[in-house]
Amino acid sequence: MATAQAQIRKGRKFDQVVEGAREIFLRDGFEGASVDDIARAAGVSKATLYSYFPDKRLLFMEVATSQCAEQARISLEKIDSSRPPQEVLTCVAQQFLGFIYSEMGQRIFRICVAEADRFPQLGQEFYHSGPMILRAAVVEYLKKSAARGELAIEDFNLAADQFAELCKADVWPKLLFGIISSVPDAEKNRIIDGAVTTFLARYGSEPSAFSTE
Repeated sequence: MATAQAQIRKGRKFDQVVEGAREIFLRDGFEGASVDDIARAAGVSKATLYSYFPDKRLLFMEVATSQCAEQARISLEKIDSSRPPQEVLTCVAQQFLGFIYSEMGQRIFRICVAEADRFPQLGQEFYHSGPMILRAAVVEYLKKSAARGELAIEDFNLAADQFAELCKADVWPKLLFGIISSVPDAEKNRIIDGAVTTFLARYGSEPSAFSTE
């Protein structure tokens, strides 16, 4: 990503360009988004747009990674390492699903997958900007919780990955394949409760790990 970052120039209208691009990419996808439409949505000239981003791939990468990084930042701020597993894991799941179930999260994911063959760096940067950061934070929390005797885990990376998959259940693929278009809050809460309960049934070492107090 160092090479790509070197090609991006920051300036007074940088954020304006990125916001306009976000609107058009989410509406039209990567391939369908035109530079003319992006410039129009951003309220800048094409020359200004190109002065910041020499090609559309770099612009999309900025939109996707900045959005994902913001979600990761919000999630990290809500993780209190001193709290019990049920509370923290529920909070993590709410933040995680709130993003991947959102229209924006789904669109960004679809575009990254659709362009993976031509631009593999898109998916790599998307993962590094958000999912990898949140995963590392969950692993760190699990280690601290285990050190307090609340969890019994040997492979922390595997446990973190398993929790993420439990949170997705079968709803994530249904959203991606268009079987459903949205997830009601009641259904999301049911999935989160099931994920946390199942995870603690496997890794919880004490009854207190299940306490909501």
